[in-house]
Amino acid sequence: MAKSLNILIAALSLIAFSPFCLCSKAYGSGGYLFPQFYDHSCPKAQEIVQSIVAKAFEHDPRMPASLLRLHFHDCFVKGCDASILLDSSGTIISEKRSNPNRKSARGFELIEEIKHALEQECPETVSCADILALAARDSTVITGGPSWEVPLGRRDSRGASLSGSNNDIPAPNNTFQTILTKFKRQGLDLVDLVSLSGSHTIGNSRCTSFRQRLYNQSGNGKPDLTLSQYYATLLRQRCPRSGGDQNLFFLDFATPFKFDNHYFKNLIMYKGLLSSDEILFTKNLESKELVKLYAENQQAFFEQFAKSMVKMGNISPLTGAKGEIRRICRRVNHAY
Repeated sequence: MAKSLNILIAALSLIAFSPFCLCSKAYGSGGYLFPQFYDHSCPKAQEIVQSIVAKAFEHDPRMPASLLRLHFHDCFVKGCDASILLDSSGTIISEKRSNPNRKSARGFELIEEIKHALEQECPETVSCADILALAARDSTVITGGPSWEVPLGRRDSRGASLSGSNNDIPAPNNTFQTILTKFKRQGLDLVDLVSLSGSHTIGNSRCTSFRQRLYNQSGNGKPDLTLSQYYATLLRQRCPRSGGDQNLFFLDFATPFKFDNHYFKNLIMYKGLLSSDEILFTKNLESKELVKLYAENQQAFFEQFAKSMVKMGNISPLTGAKGEIRRICRRVNHAY
């Protein structure tokens, strides 16, 4: 555990892929986020997040992918405001109930563990939204990916949006144009779409998320012809026509716990697990060229991924006096 933590801290100190200004203008907001936000109010904040993420990785190799996904699913709904962390209460219907999150979103307990440690160190100072952003960066680094300076200063929302979670997060069976449109609504472009999809170099997906590719891709009872038939045969062994909905499969079968560019190499071999992965190579010429570039040049992927993560983390954050700093991430403060 100590060795992994030292590697993580050393990698973070290099900030090898950080060609960013210290201030980052937030999309749809008048506020600014900047990496030094907690330097005086909570100087050990980033160290605390790093150490707890490293410890969690030792016990659960799936956790980094789960934390990355939480940040993504948070930012695409109402902006990066930690709304995904809220439980249902009097006036709140939790986003945890949505189709993209139900039975699949995880890591909530770890975020609460980080929050508790930060409340002990500097009460009511570090937002849950910033914890999600930092944990996503640390999860990338500890699995071998790039580092970047995380602009900070987000505040937490006092509400959630179940409908936003159901409608705004790209789905595995969405068309290329639908997914691109959902990205563009957030101020993200095609380059961001391809690079951020590369986060599927780690993590798992459930049988229910890709079953249609194996048996009935177009409603005609036939499998998806853009899926390697050899690979499809292997997948059918644990993903039958009915049942086994929650069976897990690696998104990147080659190096499932290492953040690298094998995800893009898989797409070129027609071995992308989800339809939303493979269409990056089969449905658009510009995205196809980016897939080929990232498959050949891991550093190009890493550099763009870092830039796109900063850009995504700037989607409509609450700053200044907006929102609040939750004391417990799963509920708003007035619920005490």
